Amino acid sequence: MIKAIFFDYDGVLTTDKTGSLTTNRYLSKMAGVEYEAVQKAFSKYNQELLVGKITHREIWDAVCEAIHCKIDFSLLERAFLSTPANGAMLALARGLKSQYALGIITDNKKDRIDCVRASQGLDALFNPIVVSAEFGSGKDNPAVFEYALRCLDIRPEESLFIDNNPENLTAPKALGMGVIFHDDEENDVGKLVTVLTEKFPIRLE
Repeated sequence: MIKAIFFDYDGVLTTDKTGSLTTNRYLSKMAGVEYEAVQKAFSKYNQELLVGKITHREIWDAVCEAIHCKIDFSLLERAFLSTPANGAMLALARGLKSQYALGIITDNKKDRIDCVRASQGLDALFNPIVVSAEFGSGKDNPAVFEYALRCLDIRPEESLFIDNNPENLTAPKALGMGVIFHDDEENDVGKLVTVLTEKFPIRLE
């Protein structure tokens, strides 16, 4: 029996494939800098940001230097706040909330998730919210899924994980968790509902 459903964040609970896409696009537009230049400036720090070895504030001067543009750090928070929520997916989560524990497992930067979890009210729907930058490793490591399961004191087979990257489904599937691929380009939440109700089956209000 399924007791908990875990969601990825970007590309599942949002309509942008990745957080980097959201952040870089906003900074590019507001600073008048080519998107590719912003992307390149952040790219060499991305992995360390994702596992919490560095913070955005620590690299900010270097990023500004790389794009030849001094940007106020406050613009970064506004970039985080520009994250487009996936309304249909959040509505689905609200419909599941009364019968299942809901959580988020995401490869993400801590300061960004802190920002969006407040602005989007994520804590009201999801607990735990497991962030790679806080945990110290990402979804390529089964440890992050084992930690999420321990938070709820459930077995792998009592849970599902939904992600828009097939590679991120390998580790939880090996543990025995149910896994579902969500195509972020189609964003067909109705199709996801069909999989949930017919394959597992999940009850919806």
